[in-house]
Amino acid sequence: MSSPLSLLLQWPSFFLILCQIFYASQADLGTASQYSPPYTPSACFGSDSTQFPSSNFFAAASEGIWDDGAACGRQYLISCISSVLPKACKPGETIQIKIVDRAQNLTSTPTRQGTTMVLSTAALAAIADSNALSLNIDFRQV
Repeated sequence: MSSPLSLLLQWPSFFLILCQIFYASQADLGTASQYSPPYTPSACFGSDSTQFPSSNFFAAASEGIWDDGAACGRQYLISCISSVLPKACKPGETIQIKIVDRAQNLTSTPTRQGTTMVLSTAALAAIADSNALSLNIDFRQV
């Protein structure tokens, strides 16, 4: 039979493991490619040039996160996990992007079709080698 003291000492370990599980599950995994100008008109804000953040970190949403246009203006934290191109990811880099468009309606062609997000050239270059055609990403809405 376990003593009350040993049971009490097991709770902090259980609590730490539980915290790690919930922390890790707050992010989603997906893929990203990039697109080049022209970035307007966009499905969210048309030709309004004020739609773009000053950082130029923005993206187009795939159908999986488009949500009938509700994705417009959403902000996500994104980091690169891996790429087919060796050593493409910039370790420890996380950026905040804004959804300004719908991936299936882009004026310019993405480097790869069917990705979760299509990043602006500046956004992709901030987290990975700009020669990477697509990335595996970690993202979460903020």
